[in-house]
Parts: sequence; C-alpha cells; structure tokens
Amino acid sequence: MGDIENRGAAPSDFVDARADGPGVVRIFEDDPAAPFYRLLSKLRAPVAMRDMMMAPVRACYRGEGLAIDPAELPPGAAQLYPQVSVSTLAVPSDAGPIRCECYAPPGDGPKPLMLYVHGGGFVVGRSEDTAYVTSRIAAENDIIVVSVNYRWAPEWPFPAGLDDCMAVLRWMRDRGADAGGDASRIVVCGDSAGGNLAAALPLRGREERISILAAVLLCPVTDFHFEEFPSFERLAPTGVVIDASFMGFARGAYLTKLEQWRNPWASPALGDLNGYPRTLLISGTADPLVDDNRAFAERLTAAGVAVTHFIGEAMPHGFYFFPGLLKETDAAFAAIARFLPAALQG
Repeated sequence: MGDIENRGAAPSDFVDARADGPGVVRIFEDDPAAPFYRLLSKLRAPVAMRDMMMAPVRACYRGEGLAIDPAELPPGAAQLYPQVSVSTLAVPSDAGPIRCECYAPPGDGPKPLMLYVHGGGFVVGRSEDTAYVTSRIAAENDIIVVSVNYRWAPEWPFPAGLDDCMAVLRWMRDRGADAGGDASRIVVCGDSAGGNLAAALPLRGREERISILAAVLLCPVTDFHFEEFPSFERLAPTGVVIDASFMGFARGAYLTKLEQWRNPWASPALGDLNGYPRTLLISGTADPLVDDNRAFAERLTAAGVAVTHFIGEAMPHGFYFFPGLLKETDAAFAAIARFLPAALQG
C-alpha cells in the first residue's frame, strides 16, 4: 500500500536518494592498480571520469549559482492551478520506497489515473521539475497524476529506473483507489527520457497483464540508435536543449552494454507493437528526436495502433515546459485534452 503523505519514510529512505547502485565506481585496496588510483585521486576530483562529468551536469541543471529574478519567471504550478492538491506517496518496491507526487483535481472519485515519468536524460530531474505539466494535465483532464521519482543513471543503469516505474504501475493497479483513482483506467505519460520509460511500460506491463489504456509521449527517445535519424544528424551537433554530446553521454550512463540498445524495454520502437495502447506523440520540428518520433508513429500505425502525432513547427525539445511563452504549448496541451477522453473509454 502506498503511504499517503509520506508517513514513515524519511527523504534519505527513498530509492532516488540511494547512492549504492551497481554503477558507482569502487576502488578496492587489493586491486593491483590501487596505488595508481590513490595518486590519481590527489590530482583530480572526482577521480572517476563519469563522476567528473555528472557533477557539473547536475549542478547546472539545478541552476546552482544563478541569481534568478523571480519577476522574470512565469507563474508556478501552485499559482496557476491552486485547485489541484499535491500529496506525497511512498510506494513500496523491492528496492525501497519510491517517492511519488500525486496531483489530484477537485471532486469526488474515482478518477482515471496517469503515471507520469519526468525527463532529464536518465541522469537528472525530479517530479517537482514537471509540476506545471502534471498540474495542468490533472486540472484540464480531471485525472489523478502520479509522478514518479525513479533512480538515476549512471549510479543505477538500465533497468533500475524502469523497475521503479513498474513498481508504481503495479501499485496503481492494485491500490490506486487509495489515491482516489480508478485502477481500470490507467494511462502512462512521460517527457524526454521519461517518455522513453513511459513508452516501454506497455511492453513490459504486457508480460504482467497490466492494462494500460493509452500512452502520451512528450518528445520521447524511442530508439537508442538515434544517430540513424536525419533530424538528429542535422540538429543535434549544435542543439540547445539537447545535443549529440549529451545524448551520447546519457545513453552511455543508462545503457552499459551495446546489446541493450536493441532491448525493447530500452528502445520500445524495436519491440513487438501489436496490441500497444493508442498513443499520442508530442514533438517539435526543431527537436533532434523528431524523426525518431515520426518513425515510432509509423511503426505503431503499421501494427494497427491508433496514433495521433502533434508536431509543433520550429519547436525545440521540451517546448511545453513553461506557461505563457509559446502558443504551441497551449496547442500541445489542447491535443492531450482532445486525446484522453476517447482513450479513457477503452
């Protein structure tokens, strides 16, 4: 059972706070090269190259050191959608409790449930970063959104993050009523790397006979052979929101073996898509991943899946994140609002 309002679980107990994953670099005293590593640790810090790369990525992503004038920022989710209540869930799993934020619109239930997976290249991000997206979806579609905080790579490579999402999906199926939800009406949604995880859930959930009515995928990566797509070759070298350098690093952090690139749980576009739930894709023509998304839509269509693909002209990766800046943001959320009612009818 999910523990509403996080009773009994300290922040350090949650799986996304664990730092003991298989991807953590460890140096042992009985290693013949230990003297070399000890000297190296005096010359550079962190000593491991992956840690050296991750530290600035995570600090810059959080905006550490920036002097931000609040007057220059758009209004926050709580200001825009005060009617949406936000509570914390501690969802049990084999790895420990998983911290989720539950965004619930007003009114009596049971309401449909959406599992939302945030982005961040598998290496950064948290549910609070996407509060505007999840609050708006909850408010405009009368749906309870459960936003999961999964374990990051490289400390926790594939399939740890997907395992966490699956644990939350199982909880929604079994105990979603605890949050006021209707477990017979579950959809999945995610952005960017979270879109990848969300896209994999119907394939993995199929093995456990978990019913997912629909998938809403915002600028996802669905095939880790992304260099094969013309839009990536054209746009990624000098991309702003994402680029070739970051995508290569994110892939290496998440997938540690070449064979995993073709695993359908990592590259859902390469899986058996027969019986996949109806899908809405949101993309932008300035996103290096737009051709990945187009190809996924074509594969789904070939498998007999009902697909809607909204493409924002000249829009970059993640263009839907901020309110009041781009008209295409409103158009994308309107596409979601048109898509969900029919999808939730099953």
